[in-house]
Amino acid sequence: MTANSGSRGFAQDVYDAVIVGGGHNGLVAAAYLAGAGRSVLVLERLGHTGGAAVSTRPFAGVDARLSRYSYLVSLLPSKIVRDLGLRFGTRRRTVSSYTPYERDGRPGGLLVGGGEDRTRRSFAELTGSDREYEAWRAFYGTTGRLARKVFPTLTEPLPTRAELRARIDDEAAWRMLFEEPLGRAVEERFADDLVRGVVLTDGLIGTFADADDPSLVQNRCFLYHVIGGGTGDWDVPVGGMGALTDALAEAARAAGAEIATGHEVLRIHTDGTAPAEVTFRTATGEGAVAGRDVLVNASPRALAELLGEDPGDGGPAPEGAQFKVNMLLSRLPRLRDTSVDPREAFGGTFHIAEGYEQLRRAHGEAAAGELPSVPPSEIYCHSLADPSILGPELAGQGCQTLTLFGLHTPARLFEKDNRQTREVLLTATLAQLDAHLAEPLTDCLAFDGDGRPCIEAKTPPDLERELRLPGGHIFHRDLSWPYADGQEAGRWGVETAHRNVLLCGAGAVRGGGVSGIPGHNAAMAVLERR
Repeated sequence: MTANSGSRGFAQDVYDAVIVGGGHNGLVAAAYLAGAGRSVLVLERLGHTGGAAVSTRPFAGVDARLSRYSYLVSLLPSKIVRDLGLRFGTRRRTVSSYTPYERDGRPGGLLVGGGEDRTRRSFAELTGSDREYEAWRAFYGTTGRLARKVFPTLTEPLPTRAELRARIDDEAAWRMLFEEPLGRAVEERFADDLVRGVVLTDGLIGTFADADDPSLVQNRCFLYHVIGGGTGDWDVPVGGMGALTDALAEAARAAGAEIATGHEVLRIHTDGTAPAEVTFRTATGEGAVAGRDVLVNASPRALAELLGEDPGDGGPAPEGAQFKVNMLLSRLPRLRDTSVDPREAFGGTFHIAEGYEQLRRAHGEAAAGELPSVPPSEIYCHSLADPSILGPELAGQGCQTLTLFGLHTPARLFEKDNRQTREVLLTATLAQLDAHLAEPLTDCLAFDGDGRPCIEAKTPPDLERELRLPGGHIFHRDLSWPYADGQEAGRWGVETAHRNVLLCGAGAVRGGGVSGIPGHNAAMAVLERR
């Protein structure tokens, strides 16, 4: 098949691989395939690559490059960094988390990090004994052992359920994470409500579920949040998340891939054998190009639409459930808890209104169609670990960034009036943070070049509009187990019903998060066949 005249300007009409979408997974696939000598064309709708993993200056006239949508790195395998020769690094956070509380009228905080002795003392101050700390150590000792066995499989051919179970070789751990609702493990192992909540939050990031959800979607989310790198650590990308995707684009181009931005793919036509035709639109009209393989770095629903198939065949429509707020502060706020330096508290994950019962109540309210009365969220400060994202003047003034990620705010809550609901939720969320501060957060906000406070909020409908995430779902759909579950998952978890069309986005099996794993696996599937 010969592409029409709209493809003029490309090096050729038929490529070994056409990649739809220049997000991080598409760029990983492009770099691997081009590095193996294949001709590769990446078509990206936006005027830049990176997708949701970008660094931008969201505040007018302010030299602060924020990781606007995704912001921490855990699931990116060092194998991909090495294989592609990426000039990209991360920094470890010295504090894992800080959770403020008030007991007997006195403010305090559970600090995890800063050494074992300090963490143990913090647990003892909260609970009055070492019991919860020992339970914490035992629980995360189990997840750590499991992580070291599971994480390497994510860049290998997809194991069966039985194969992964045998590899883990720990029936108690398997039952705890793969068979029983996460809430059972949390309640059996921990007694303190605050500690229970901190543990549960890893099962709720971008996932609308209760601790006892029988679908175990919360378990799948938890699993991916504790296995990254074989340690579960969540690290700060040096230079912001855009530093990663810039390095990937550079690696892909250096290997010979062509990247065309401003090219929105409209249709994919394939009979499964001949090169597939990919029709796209630019500012000047439509065109087409052909690929012996087409790798789609978009959601499964978007892929179905591109193929002219019914997107509903893949099950219920995805629904995101997170609230993202980006801020620039003139200084960090003072805490009511004077026993901890704000630089430590905000350097890790700062949990707000995330007690176990608070999370349960917030889920119930949202499931009933109401905004949570006490919105749970968590915050961290990128610039404490990596001040390079701030211009010299801002850094010299002591400015800091804050990123807030809210839970249990499904897209359905914003259907009637997204703008008004967003403002109501923002006010309520910041009020929960203010309850633990010695001064209002708004007193610490910096101002942009137009005199406006440096704060922006994104709801699921905002993410759907800006990034085309289906329903604003940051994982494209509910996360999958990292094994073949009896469906037609294929050898690598990226295959589709069409032999020469593969899914390389977050909705692939073992997708979700900034990992590059679906991009790697789609490239491996192509290289094995051709």
